[in-house]
Amino acid sequence: MNTHKSDLFLPIRQKLDAMEIHNSKLAQLLCRVIPASCPFESDIKLFGNLIIHIPPLCKLNPLYEQLISLRFRAICYLTHLNSNT
Repeated sequence: MNTHKSDLFLPIRQKLDAMEIHNSKLAQLLCRVIPASCPFESDIKLFGNLIIHIPPLCKLNPLYEQLISLRFRAICYLTHLNSNT
């Protein structure tokens, strides 16, 4: 029995982790495109009563950690850029 699972997303994860931010326009774009919180979490209410809670599904995204890290690096780049002016 093969217990080793091959990670199909490993090359993409490595590219995202290695990506460096050196351009303010790219950093701004990444901050706009990658949401700060999961956009899929919501509560469905009827007459003010909670009917169903839809949990955040972002953790199911195999690239979630890398995308959040990339957004954080973009924010840090913009903050550092603004603090030097």
